[in-house]
Amino acid sequence: MRLSDMSFFNLASRRMNWLGVRQQVVAQNIANANTPGYRAQDVSAFADVLRGTSGAVMTTNSKHISGLNKGSGDISIQDDREAYETSLDGNTVALEQQTITSTEVTENYRLAAQLYRKGHEMLTLAATGIR
Repeated sequence: MRLSDMSFFNLASRRMNWLGVRQQVVAQNIANANTPGYRAQDVSAFADVLRGTSGAVMTTNSKHISGLNKGSGDISIQDDREAYETSLDGNTVALEQQTITSTEVTENYRLAAQLYRKGHEMLTLAATGIR
């Protein structure tokens, strides 16, 4: 049995993948903070990803054209509806907001990684009896 087949490890892996995509989106927002007309983006909520209602368009072949929602698998990326402000040049990236989001992502990723590690330790202890 693989660890990824167990629901706890599958959930932790999916959460870490979602957080990784979200961190990439935040980095892209920060990189485009001075680009006129750039719209800040964010990923679909993790709860939507779990329900399968994130709105991502699935493709079954690498030659298919993906829809308007860019993303990784069932994670969709869309314009950030909660952007703090719009500058005079139409850019909606607020560096303060992106910094806060990046910190939240980092802490949530650290927590998911620790839970994954603790789950592995408990499984090892149950199987071997050795700490």
